[in-house]
Amino acid sequence: MTFKIVLDPDSGTAPYEQLRAQISELARSGTLPVGFRLPTVRGFAEELGLAANTVAKAYRVLEADGVIETRGRNGTFVAASGGAADRHAADAARDYAEQARRLGLSRADALSLAEAAVRAAYAAH
Repeated sequence: MTFKIVLDPDSGTAPYEQLRAQISELARSGTLPVGFRLPTVRGFAEELGLAANTVAKAYRVLEADGVIETRGRNGTFVAASGGAADRHAADAARDYAEQARRLGLSRADALSLAEAAVRAAYAAH
């Protein structure tokens, strides 16, 4: 199985983030199935015309997000996340809600601030 990653050099988004977002979406959609072996950092960097550190950074973030897992010398694979992205987002939302309440924000103000942050984050892409 092969998959296509397209990086836009004119984008305001860093190459590692473009790579991270595309792999995450491909895994989330099932295009990259659980257990799919990703290219090595060095090989993928060469294929994409990127520095190895750029691909390594994307892989580190994807691993921290539970999207991929590294199995030592065996390689890097799409993880059986079972909704890991949803769980991470729910945890972050819960942490935000608790902090907003501790700061004395009203429910309406907390929701308004969260909505503005989400709107800004998605407008940046």
